[in-house]
Amino acid sequence: MYECGIAEAIRPASGQPDSREVLTIVSNARKTVLGAFVLALGLWGVNAQQGAGPAPVTVGPSIEDEKPTFKVKVDMVVLTFTVRDSKGNYKTGLKPSDFRILEDGIVQKMNTFGEGNKPPVLVNPDGTTRPLAPGADVSREGPEGADARMDTFVGTNVFVLFDTSNYMYRGFVYASDAIADFIRGLDRADSVAVYTFSRNLSRAANLSRDRGAAIIGLRKAVVGDDAALYNALLLAVRDAAKVPGRKVVIVFSNGPDNASMVAPDDVRAVAEDEGIPIYVISTSDATRDPISSNVFKRISQRTGGQVYFAKTWQKQVEAFESIRESLGNSYTITYYPQPNPNEGFRKITVELVNDPGKKLRVSTRPGYRPSRQF
Repeated sequence: MYECGIAEAIRPASGQPDSREVLTIVSNARKTVLGAFVLALGLWGVNAQQGAGPAPVTVGPSIEDEKPTFKVKVDMVVLTFTVRDSKGNYKTGLKPSDFRILEDGIVQKMNTFGEGNKPPVLVNPDGTTRPLAPGADVSREGPEGADARMDTFVGTNVFVLFDTSNYMYRGFVYASDAIADFIRGLDRADSVAVYTFSRNLSRAANLSRDRGAAIIGLRKAVVGDDAALYNALLLAVRDAAKVPGRKVVIVFSNGPDNASMVAPDDVRAVAEDEGIPIYVISTSDATRDPISSNVFKRISQRTGGQVYFAKTWQKQVEAFESIRESLGNSYTITYYPQPNPNEGFRKITVELVNDPGKKLRVSTRPGYRPSRQF
């Protein structure tokens, strides 16, 4: 039996969270992974309302003798990964025929293949490719009813989550400059959104290719009070999950969290299942805050991202440059999973067909859980 109590928020008329927001979560649902996921979804529903009044969300307790019935739905999987050689250099120019994708050991059939910000190509059954016209439906040969389009996978949707809590007071201006430089240097095909947070999340600039609007939203940020990092990260991941195509979340934070009501591993699980890499740039010393440092490492590694500990402005600029390089040298593959009875965690493996010496290393997320519907 799963039991999830009240999740309620009171918001101003503008729809933006402020200090009057009241959030209460009562839960006994953490007995299973599903319970934790339901808890996260409860919090999503609370914070996702924009421009609405009080929005109570209630999930009543189940009856003791009733067994919940689930349907497993797996849509097109978007898998982003990088390939490096033994010296850490990116390996580019590889073709679909160079890879084999397995899910729980079951070989998958690629639907589309893309490198960096180049337009994707449709993958034929024999491994050859053919181009897609702009606006073409990349799901024509996939399951009926799919609606992904070629232009969806051109460029990356970048969500920047900037910590503006009092922990960031001393380095606030330098951090803002480093983020602005990163935004200016993104590829023209990329879209960017800027979110800021302290106790509450503020969507400073919505997702678009307008670099000027993103920087204006960034510059309006002011230092706040307590840090609810994982609440904000969950909301950013939720927003990113709504956007088709390739997306990443970049967290810029000092590290400590003293106001969140959701656990970091719950957020990590959601990002992992949605296929959203999380990159973290921390301005703190890894040795002085081992708890936050270990959490950052776990979240980034499990989602296919990376963590950087950059205390100085120069190190922060270098971290952003490394992220930009990673985005430009990554591969993106889509596929529709083959029949699989596993309703739990499905392990994804990317194999290189022509690498006899095992000199190349693939970095990607370890897998995902198919969505469950009541």
